[in-house]
Amino acid sequence: MSPKPSRPAPADQSPTTPGPPAPTAPRRSVLAAALGVAAAATVAATSSLTAVTSAFAAAPGGGPKGGSPSIDYHAWTTLTDWRRGSAAGTRARPGARPGVVIDRPVGTFEYTDPHTHTTATWEYATWTAPVRDLPTPATELIASWNARTPAGTWLQVELRAAYTDGTRTPWYVLGRWTSGDASGDIRRTSVDGQGDGRSNVSTDTLAIDKPESGLRFTSYELRLTLHRKPGTDLTPTVWRLGAMGSDIPDRFTVPASRPGEGAGRTLPVPRHSQEIHKGQYPEYDNGGEAWCSPTSSQMVLAYWGREPTAEDLAWVNPAYDDPQVCHAARFTYDYQYAGCGNWPFNAAYAATYRDMQGLVTRLRSLRDVEKLIRARIPVITSQSFLAAELDGAGYGTAGHLMCVVGFTEAGDVIANDPASPSNAAVQRVYKRRQFENIWLRTKRYNAQGQVRSGSGGVCYLYFPTRPAPRQIAALAELGIR
Repeated sequence: MSPKPSRPAPADQSPTTPGPPAPTAPRRSVLAAALGVAAAATVAATSSLTAVTSAFAAAPGGGPKGGSPSIDYHAWTTLTDWRRGSAAGTRARPGARPGVVIDRPVGTFEYTDPHTHTTATWEYATWTAPVRDLPTPATELIASWNARTPAGTWLQVELRAAYTDGTRTPWYVLGRWTSGDASGDIRRTSVDGQGDGRSNVSTDTLAIDKPESGLRFTSYELRLTLHRKPGTDLTPTVWRLGAMGSDIPDRFTVPASRPGEGAGRTLPVPRHSQEIHKGQYPEYDNGGEAWCSPTSSQMVLAYWGREPTAEDLAWVNPAYDDPQVCHAARFTYDYQYAGCGNWPFNAAYAATYRDMQGLVTRLRSLRDVEKLIRARIPVITSQSFLAAELDGAGYGTAGHLMCVVGFTEAGDVIANDPASPSNAAVQRVYKRRQFENIWLRTKRYNAQGQVRSGSGGVCYLYFPTRPAPRQIAALAELGIR
């Protein structure tokens, strides 16, 4: 299946800011969690692809521009964090898991849901994080959050960044989100059509339009707008709000890493195939064939002992195997993107389970993954490749998620790949060099020889709210708390 095309945008309906002007064309297509076997085209393209990528492999830094990746993940999670922000109608709620909630709404907002075409009035309150100065200027920003939204509530996450020339972006909407889809609630959605001629939002990623110009983001602010039905005391609760800023050099190949201390270890992550769900619930991105992201998410949640209850799964056809995968697809679905591959929506879904956290970031190499595996934390990675670029996969894809669960003694990657014909076939061993390259690169060639983008090391990390000491240490070493 080919990746989803970009779609026309509804008008932005922020309660506090007008919608920004339309952007240039989206830069990234790897969000599409759709698989397609491209064997015939791959064979035709292989010789020319090999010649070109060999030239880049010889270049310093793995590409024509070289350089080291710059990655900064920062989050607000503690009571002190929430009290440092600027509150308008919200308050910090103490407890074992501190968060921010509605105290007294500051106004009402009429929202017409572009997916249900229903207009409703909502009360709202806001919380704005302190300005985060990036240690190194960035070309991309990706926000993620953990929250609970009871029926009758929802939240909006916005981001505003400062450019290196001292000007600022408008407030961009990076998600309108609810954990459920009850009658009368909004449908969770990204917002297309946002840009200022210098940067734009592609589903869940804010990016500089022309990184080669030298323009960068130097800092950013995040803003939460919490909504509820008027006259009630309902409230969303947000426990984690963060963003990852990065500047990854454009490269077709990346420097190879040598196996580290994580080699020879495999985590007991349950195996789920997306392919056994083909044709099931096609209203959620054409059924299971495109469910790599929620399937991977559900595998990791099961590893941590978190599963939907029988009541949660009552809506699923009892004839279907692994109904929890159907559940994950339904509750990660982005109604604007029309798919289940929205990165922060998957992380937010993971955090709806008891005492779980989820975030989106980038890692620099498989050595970082090895540190997490050694601490018993699986890693969900995003990659795109031709069939000839990953031996043993048997398919090519414009964007696919899978779960790294370990490494062989030789350092090759052990992955739970949901693009498998059965649960039993899910666990694969992929060559370290091939896997690392298709995951970390930012540029690639498709089967027609056209240049396309790569994820640049994007991953999801899910872990408990109270990790073990060695897990805390491994996460802290990667800048995550």
